[in-house]
Amino acid sequence: MLKLLRLGLLVLLTLTVALPMVAQVRHVTTVNPMTKQSHIEVYEFDYVDIQPQFPGGERGLINFINKTREYPYHAYKNHIQGRVLCSFIVGTDGRVSDVRVIRSAGDESLNREAIRVISKMPKWSVGKVADHAVPVRVVLPIAFRL
Repeated sequence: MLKLLRLGLLVLLTLTVALPMVAQVRHVTTVNPMTKQSHIEVYEFDYVDIQPQFPGGERGLINFINKTREYPYHAYKNHIQGRVLCSFIVGTDGRVSDVRVIRSAGDESLNREAIRVISKMPKWSVGKVADHAVPVRVVLPIAFRL
């Protein structure tokens, strides 16, 4: 009986110590922003305390994309539609960098236009972990519909 009580106490103590540590785990990846020598830790969008935000919020982001996006002539002429899924990093200064296509719409001109639109974005409000600004990866779809 005493062994069972000790085992139960040990399990309770382990859970009390281990659970807060598990809650603090963040999804962090390393990214090489410009050179092959330096790497930075980048937090995933859903795993920061305060997520980065476009000026004007979601409505401002949609308006910016709609005003900035230009349908490529080749894609328009050939009735090519689709959605380009892109990722980019909002740095600790709010600037957008490391823009990449994750999933193509099937046409290179749409991919280039999606990258151009994201690259022209103004500074975002920064993402934070424990009140410290951190670089955050954002995934954003850019739709092209006729």
